Amino acid sequence: MTRQVVLDTETTGLNAKLGDRIIEIGCVEILSRNVSDRHFHAYLNPERDVDLGATRVHGLTLDDLRAKPKFAEVAKTFLDFVSGAEILIHNADFDLEFLDWELKRARLGKFSDHVAKVSDTLAFARELHPGKKNSLDALCERYFVNHANRTLHGALLDARLLAECYLAMTRGQESLVIELETAAQAEAAVRAIDVANLIVLPALPEEVALHEQYLDAMEKEAKGPALWRRLLLQN
Repeated sequence: MTRQVVLDTETTGLNAKLGDRIIEIGCVEILSRNVSDRHFHAYLNPERDVDLGATRVHGLTLDDLRAKPKFAEVAKTFLDFVSGAEILIHNADFDLEFLDWELKRARLGKFSDHVAKVSDTLAFARELHPGKKNSLDALCERYFVNHANRTLHGALLDARLLAECYLAMTRGQESLVIELETAAQAEAAVRAIDVANLIVLPALPEEVALHEQYLDAMEKEAKGPALWRRLLLQN
């Protein structure tokens, strides 16, 4: 299974081509569809002023960052962490442009030279929810990911939240019968399961409540009753 790393940055402004710089990088690792304990996080000295508009978003000023390392000083550790992984970024083009400029200054090639691939979770969310808001806050609300502490943007916090949202968005891609070659093979695999030996664990009351909340949100978005509830009524 490809190792995945969720990545986010904060910057001095919006335009890398005009000299804006990265001031924070946050990465968290996903292994076997679980967020691991491994992460990379660094604040950086951008060697230039931070735009007021950017400070309003992440709360950081140049005075906060003067004593922090420069990008080139942490580049090797950063690249070692992301090396060979599939990188998940929300609105990837923005972060990639900044990362490529920082790596160019450090004479370390392009970001894509160091990783297996880059996937844009914003593009994926728009495919799943066309016409809906798909910001990180919107995804947290849609998938019941607690973002109460997100009063300001922060690269590591946002990477952790995005990891949880991504796992929720892709939960439907999991399967009990994994990539069998034919329908007959899949049917045979299911028939081979001895139901009498299955251990059934009833849902806890708090799990039932969360499930009902999820169905409420689904019905609100779809403006109609959920199939799950219709089937329960029929039975």
